[in-house]
Amino acid sequence: MKNVTTEIKWALIFIAMTLGWMILERLVGLHDENIDKHMIYTNFMAIPAIGVYVLALLEKRRKVYGGVMTYKQGFLSGLIITAIVTVFSPITQIITSLVITPEFFSNAIAYAVEQGKSTQEQAERYFSLTSYIVQGLIGAPVMGIVTTAIVAIFTVKKSKQV
Repeated sequence: MKNVTTEIKWALIFIAMTLGWMILERLVGLHDENIDKHMIYTNFMAIPAIGVYVLALLEKRRKVYGGVMTYKQGFLSGLIITAIVTVFSPITQIITSLVITPEFFSNAIAYAVEQGKSTQEQAERYFSLTSYIVQGLIGAPVMGIVTTAIVAIFTVKKSKQV
């Protein structure tokens, strides 16, 4: 790989998008009065997440590889983005949980218990900063690798042979 400037830039954009999404979720009430809909709508974050990877790999292809990129080059670029996002996922979660929406865990615990989805103890273990940091450290690389593997297919561009 020639350099990782593009990957760093897009990893930071991904992190900013994630924090922006959390702010949006909070503003529309998915962390309090509409917490019953949280599990559905939070999944739509996949759309901008995939978009960030697409734009990142297209930029890498255009700016670094002169408009031509192999699957391996795209996949490696996406892996670097994923690694950076994963390393910063605990910080992203801390910002989300302590700054953006400090009441989310208590609201989620209360909702889960009220709905009979879990006991108080189970809910407290699951809806905690430690649990969400661990989930992020597992989920970020898994989803990043899957996204990268798929997006890299669509960003391959071979040189025109004369």
